[in-house]
Amino acid sequence: MTEFIFWFSLAGLVYVYLGYPILVKVLAALFPMRRERQLVDGQKVSIVIACHNEAERIKNKLAVLLSSVQARCIDEVLIGSDGSNDDIAASVASLNDPRIRLVEFSERRGKPAVLNDLVPQCRSEIVVLCDARQILSDDAIPELLANFADAKIGVVSGELMFRQSSNDSTAGRGIGAYWRYEKMIRRAEAQFRSVPGATGALYAIRREAFRPIPDSTLLDDVVIPMVAVTNGWRCVFERKAIAWDDPSDSLGREAIRKRRTIAGAAQLIVHHPSWLLPWKNPIWLEFVSHKVLRLVSPALLVSVAATNILLLSEVPYSLLLLGQICFYYSAFAGWLCQKIGRPSSIFGVQAMFLTLNATTVVALFDAMRGRFRVTWQRT
Repeated sequence: MTEFIFWFSLAGLVYVYLGYPILVKVLAALFPMRRERQLVDGQKVSIVIACHNEAERIKNKLAVLLSSVQARCIDEVLIGSDGSNDDIAASVASLNDPRIRLVEFSERRGKPAVLNDLVPQCRSEIVVLCDARQILSDDAIPELLANFADAKIGVVSGELMFRQSSNDSTAGRGIGAYWRYEKMIRRAEAQFRSVPGATGALYAIRREAFRPIPDSTLLDDVVIPMVAVTNGWRCVFERKAIAWDDPSDSLGREAIRKRRTIAGAAQLIVHHPSWLLPWKNPIWLEFVSHKVLRLVSPALLVSVAATNILLLSEVPYSLLLLGQICFYYSAFAGWLCQKIGRPSSIFGVQAMFLTLNATTVVALFDAMRGRFRVTWQRT
């Protein structure tokens, strides 16, 4: 039984981090779903941005956006100020653009509640949802729009890209590798069927595909697209629509972000248990493999280590334990390199992997205690 648990746990880890990415790439190559792409002249979008105390960022973002060539695609911009106490009204007024409409909410409720209120008010058929922080590439909106030539597509996710940082840290290298891995999976999922979620910094949705979501939702950028998918729409990934952001140079700061994300993934199971049923979820394989199984990764790591120790009497298992020890030491070395400010290309990925799994444990405790905080904090 101990041997079975060891190999079952190891196989689970291999599937989650290696097997599924390979499987979905193979499926995408063998059974690609075609999609039409064509930008319709004169097509307009509504832009919705939910924010809290982002007066300066909003001013900068809109100034860049409305001075770019894609400004011709913008019919209106709705800014939802979620209980802000800064002077966002002055920032918006300074831009002097009649397309911008500020909607101020006196009580801070969180992004989902703001989106529930604003999206139904939009005039355009296509609504672009984005955050205050990231700056969009000059052709981001046209690239998103081109995908809606396909009547089956209800949601189009943009791509989050990090600017080149002068701070070449161990954490930065590990985080960069993680995001390249994630985007590779999302591209394959979009080519095969649909992506189980979108990039919160930039995605577009047909107004008719939008459904109100619970105000307590943590991952609105997963729930909104998944609701659309379960209603028969496709959610695809557009790599040419880019939202630029600054990379994190700290494993701790990245852990704070991921803690909320992972707690939100656990919340998905509580709020939407039907998505775990293959006859209810048209992209069950992608959702379970990408969003759910990673939650059990820490338990699988502990199971592999514990059963490996019990099997030390046999030579192959002693070598496998040695491999695990070397891996954990390399992760610790990556953490140490980050701590002393010495960049490491060798240990960054291991440190990031272990940080994410430790964060998963903390996030699951948050979920079990009901510590879901829907309002966001600046990072």
